[in-house]
Amino acid sequence: MALSVREYRARIRSTESMKKITRAMELIAASRIIKAQQRAQAAAPYARELTRAVSAVATFSNVDHALTTEPENPKKAAVLIVTSDRGLAGAYSSSVLKEAERLLEKLRSEGKEADLYVSGRKGEAYFKFRNRPVVQAWTGFSDQPTYDVAHDIGETLIQAFLNDDETPVEPGVAPGVDEVHVVYTRFRSMLVQEPTAVRLLPLEVVEGEEPPEESELLPLYEFEPSPADVLDSLLPRYVQSRIFFAHLQAAASELAARQKAMKSATDNADELIKKYTRIANQARQAGITQEISEIVGGVNALADANAGQD
Repeated sequence: MALSVREYRARIRSTESMKKITRAMELIAASRIIKAQQRAQAAAPYARELTRAVSAVATFSNVDHALTTEPENPKKAAVLIVTSDRGLAGAYSSSVLKEAERLLEKLRSEGKEADLYVSGRKGEAYFKFRNRPVVQAWTGFSDQPTYDVAHDIGETLIQAFLNDDETPVEPGVAPGVDEVHVVYTRFRSMLVQEPTAVRLLPLEVVEGEEPPEESELLPLYEFEPSPADVLDSLLPRYVQSRIFFAHLQAAASELAARQKAMKSATDNADELIKKYTRIANQARQAGITQEISEIVGGVNALADANAGQD
């Protein structure tokens, strides 16, 4: 029984050490999520107004632009999947990868091939393990994304969209695609993070709506020098801002998921410590009871032996 007690005490010590680690990670995630949430909220108005401006120009200017023109027979799509660089975040990465798989299955059912672009080591490892090619991957910034990375990703996807998919691919040049999709996790609240798939390109222009009155439109937007030039300038920034906003949302979601996962791990460690402590106490009491029984039995046996000699 003494050996069993020592084993349980060793398990208690190791669980207490693990609890300190998970508690520290929970506090770190909690301290970072506020800043990540504030960054996402601060970027939302810019992304919303830029989307509104691009939609207004594309809808009411009657300009055919390469980034807004629907292809007649789309055959290939680029899919950017935003995952995390590190684990210990519960089902965060697996949820967004499941959403990506649903999107890929939908594209296949429509007769479209998919080129994979991945942000985050978890997504890169997922497709590498399954021997599925990834055109390009970006890693090392999932919980603290920067606009420079979003700019790089946006340029790569725009280049892929503008390239002719019939042209042979040269080294360093993204293969041509007809559509661009992004799969990321949208931050709803500290308790709810929603995997989401959106189409970035071509820009979906709203059809069938009456254009606003000139008095309503002109104070908001003036197309100078021309709507085509405005689109040339706005659309790349629109794509990059949407990608940056998606990464900010994903970062806040990742930290929220990690905080929740680490809190659950800390609570489970508390339960294990209580369980092992109770079992160790029971084992120690059983050992003491057995020792007392052996002593009493020895005393009785000695008394009987002395009585027999007398």
